[in-house]
Amino acid sequence: MNIPTLENNRVKLSPLSLDNYTHLTKISQQENLVQYSPSKIDTPEDLKAYVQTALDWYNNNTALPFIVFDKQTNSYAGTSRYMNINWHNSVLEIGATWIGREFQGTGLNKNMKFLMLQYAFETLKFDKVEFRVDERNMASRKAVEKVGGTFEGLLRKNVLMLDGFRRNTCCFGVLNTEWSGIKSKIFNGF
Repeated sequence: MNIPTLENNRVKLSPLSLDNYTHLTKISQQENLVQYSPSKIDTPEDLKAYVQTALDWYNNNTALPFIVFDKQTNSYAGTSRYMNINWHNSVLEIGATWIGREFQGTGLNKNMKFLMLQYAFETLKFDKVEFRVDERNMASRKAVEKVGGTFEGLLRKNVLMLDGFRRNTCCFGVLNTEWSGIKSKIFNGF
């Protein structure tokens, strides 16, 4: 499957590739940008390896990675992807999302999530979208709740972090049957 381009008047999500990832080099070097992730992106080599992993998952039909362009500031802002795609069970996860600090709290993430949820439910016809967030990451947990994610439970010590810490992961979900209500209530006017 080809990676689509998703776009509205605020944001453009385009296929992430080895040809465009360098637009994110400066952002990826922001201190503690992905402190709650098991990924390392703060050097050009680490960022390239991160993108290559996303592309490997894409080639295995389990991910669709995006580069995020903020139309309001006319600049690249970060990445997100569909991942852990389970075609048989019609479930996917939206994750590996990070945007520079200057874009956080501006409404960019809400626009990104709207486009991704809309495409997952209305075009791909998936039954469920999941989000998995480090228990300690209160900002991301609140962001997922703001876009309609329902807390479904906690996976205890299931992810090994770079510093050797084993994190607990909060699981959130949105069902296809909930999408029309979420779309009209939370994303009214998008």
